[in-house]
Amino acid sequence: MGIAVQLEPTRVEIYHFKAPITEPIITSFGSIPARNALLVRIEDKDGAFGWGEVWANFPPAGAESKVRLLETILIPATLGRSWTTPAAALIDLTQRMRRNAIQSGEPGPFASCIAGIDVALSDLVARKAGLPLWKALGRKNAPEPLLAYASNLNPKGAAEYVAMCRERGYRAFKLKVAFDLKSDLANVREITAGLKSGERFMIDANQGWDLVTARPAVEAFSQFPLDWIEEAIPADDPPEYWAELAMLSRVPLAGGENIIGFAAFDATINEGHLGVIQPDICKWGGISGCFAVARRAVAKGLKYCPHWLNSGLGLHAAAHVLAAVGGEGLLEHDAMENPLQSVLAQPFPPLVDGRFALADRAGLGVTPDLRAANAFLIHHSEHRAE
Repeated sequence: MGIAVQLEPTRVEIYHFKAPITEPIITSFGSIPARNALLVRIEDKDGAFGWGEVWANFPPAGAESKVRLLETILIPATLGRSWTTPAAALIDLTQRMRRNAIQSGEPGPFASCIAGIDVALSDLVARKAGLPLWKALGRKNAPEPLLAYASNLNPKGAAEYVAMCRERGYRAFKLKVAFDLKSDLANVREITAGLKSGERFMIDANQGWDLVTARPAVEAFSQFPLDWIEEAIPADDPPEYWAELAMLSRVPLAGGENIIGFAAFDATINEGHLGVIQPDICKWGGISGCFAVARRAVAKGLKYCPHWLNSGLGLHAAAHVLAAVGGEGLLEHDAMENPLQSVLAQPFPPLVDGRFALADRAGLGVTPDLRAANAFLIHHSEHRAE
């Protein structure tokens, strides 16, 4: 973000919301029985504020752990500090928390908490400047509405989910696979046979295969008109595994939500095994880190499609970066039951012809409706600089 200000956080609030759902989200690594959202609100000495979100999808009790991490370590390290940009805060906090992350064996939770802080600081800076975040990131002209795809679709009743999402305005869909190859192929065959003109379809294995099972799987799925195959194998598998699958698959491979750090993303982009780069803004890097990754990916001719599945606040953060970077990327849009999606990002825009429009309001352009969300609030704390 090119706007330089004096960032001096004096007050931080934490909000943890949890909403029950009638049907768990099913993935190859486990199920998600409820929707959690972990928000931070940061205020500076002038009274300016910004909202951020911390990734808290999994494990089911992960949000509670991150609340304590924020309260005991991250927020004390944030209050009373001074930075000139959110990127400077991201780098400083990451460096200062390095030993804590190593000692605790929790680099991921530390990265997620810092990412949420970066999003809040980025929102604060843009609000203070009176600019929508996409403009604060350097885009001159108002972005066109972003093509959004229905994500999180469970394998059971997959075709019915796609039909339901189509009725709700989606024109692109992503299905979870890596359960049973025969049933996965049957789902994909049925869905692709029913796609309408101009519709798009992707699959996500959620790291569910190893190299041995991924080889025949990517070859089998390559017969279908897919935009990409996501996280075919574990994110930390060696580059030669990814290289082999990229050569075996006629469909681009996608990944990035489980990559942490500039160096790791730089290596992944330069290796070229992924055709689609998908950092998660609230899991690592925030606005500052993921905007840098996105620019590099697009400059290398890759597709940038941000990963995000939680409240509408993080969705807007992802959308602003996608709009600022440009390219042909798609916006991941949580299509399963999520009572926290719109209430934590008001006013929440409806999809129009499968597209998600960002407003020209300052910052993220949305704020949580705390009164409406109060029924889901399970923890709130406030922290001030001494």
